[in-house]
Amino acid sequence: MIRVSMTVNGKPVSAEVDPRTLLVQFLRENLRLTGTHVGCDTSQCGACVVHVDGRAIKSCTTLAASNEGCDVVTIEGLAADGKLHPMQQAFQDNHALQCGFCTPGMIMSAIDIVRRKGSNLDEHTIREELEGNICRCTGYHNIVKAVAQGARAMAATTDAKAAE
Repeated sequence: MIRVSMTVNGKPVSAEVDPRTLLVQFLRENLRLTGTHVGCDTSQCGACVVHVDGRAIKSCTTLAASNEGCDVVTIEGLAADGKLHPMQQAFQDNHALQCGFCTPGMIMSAIDIVRRKGSNLDEHTIREELEGNICRCTGYHNIVKAVAQGARAMAATTDAKAAE
């Protein structure tokens, strides 16, 4: 067993874990943050996407120990003061889900897309960037609409904070 410590959703956490423990297992089993899903265990589906030090990663193929001292944000850490993150709200507004299994990973990936590509995203870019996230229920049309709306809302939120 090894001790692993990191900040998850703004709170310092640590636990004794098997050195082979994956980050997704640490989040789900040790911290009971079950919004991060395990869909494939091979980094193909994107259901396990979280942010580590501000970058999206697939938590099913990274060891918890390799994230020692890192800042991890899960889907549970996005909402603030009882208000959904703009990307979460956009997914709700556009009914960009059916069963919801892929939704946390899609949202975390979408936020990362905006961080990397900016808020002015066209449909082609969104579809290309979401390639590593699989949804088995939808035709992606509403997901693409949600990502575009969420990107615009994230920009508006950033602009409003800058004006303060």
